[in-house]
Amino acid sequence: MHQLIDKKNKITIYLIFLLILSTTSNKTIEHKKNYTTTVNKINVSGLSINNNLQLTNKLNDFFYKNIFIIGKKEINKIFSEYNIIEEYNIKKIYPSKLSINIKPTKIIAKISGDSGLLVGSNGKLIKAEITDRTLPYIFGEFNSLKFLEFKEKIERSKFNFTDFKSIFFYPSNRWDMLTSDNILIKLSENDLSKSLSLAHKIINDNQFQDSKLIDLRIPNHLIIK
Repeated sequence: MHQLIDKKNKITIYLIFLLILSTTSNKTIEHKKNYTTTVNKINVSGLSINNNLQLTNKLNDFFYKNIFIIGKKEINKIFSEYNIIEEYNIKKIYPSKLSINIKPTKIIAKISGDSGLLVGSNGKLIKAEITDRTLPYIFGEFNSLKFLEFKEKIERSKFNFTDFKSIFFYPSNRWDMLTSDNILIKLSENDLSKSLSLAHKIINDNQFQDSKLIDLRIPNHLIIK
């Protein structure tokens, strides 16, 4: 009789032990489900509502991929198609969310004619959007690399793009600028920074206040009319 009781007690202990193991195992599985590392949410911000949504849809292929293996190179391949993007930051919010904040490029000029294209500070052309800003027109065949070089020189000078009505680019790689006061500045091809500095001094010199032409094309020669 005593042996029978002990056997029953052992069976009871085994059943309790199995129940504990089963409960622990179920909790572990449930925890793993809740802590999945596959992407299930992507948030894009920084642009217009429509552009944010469009980019989010473009990133659909990243849903249910492992968040640890998604790299910037893959995302950059998609974002490179959008000229409006200046730069962006990717934040991985573990275990399963991507948060992407975009800095749009600054619109600094327009392409002349009826093309409806704007020029971003990243040197890329952007289809016209509604803007109330007064922007200078760029004439001549647009060259992104040459424009970025020119932009860098302007930013280092005392001029701003808002100081100009028109900017002319010639096949000889030379630039002219028409200021908002209708002063035409013909810049040197070889020493652009020096030309910009000299032009700014002349414009702000009272003795040349009626001048409408500053010609700096020839080295060591200055023509003012």
